[in-house]
Amino acid sequence: MVRTLSPHDVKLLQQMAPEFTGENCSTIDAPYKSLLPPIANHYSTNADDFSMRIKKLSSDDLQYLCELIISGEESLHCLPPEYFSLLAAHVKETIGAPFAAKVTAVYAAEQ
Repeated sequence: MVRTLSPHDVKLLQQMAPEFTGENCSTIDAPYKSLLPPIANHYSTNADDFSMRIKKLSSDDLQYLCELIISGEESLHCLPPEYFSLLAAHVKETIGAPFAAKVTAVYAAEQ
């Protein structure tokens, strides 16, 4: 599902990637439509960096992001498996196994 990032989404993107300045996705020259793919593919230098960035989110913001994933509004299809594993582990640790299982099912369906 294609979406326009809300002001809250932009705030989360800036929180995870302080270097974000509102630019477009360089590969398609269009505004970002999700949060995690640009964090993984444009801002993170490696899996550890990605993990550090997603851990900047509060548990409420992480739950919000998971709800977007579960509803199909947040895309995971561009996330490398190693990065997704770190996300799933963080979700499980922070907001619980049920959310982690739902997010994992969405990721599996998008692959």
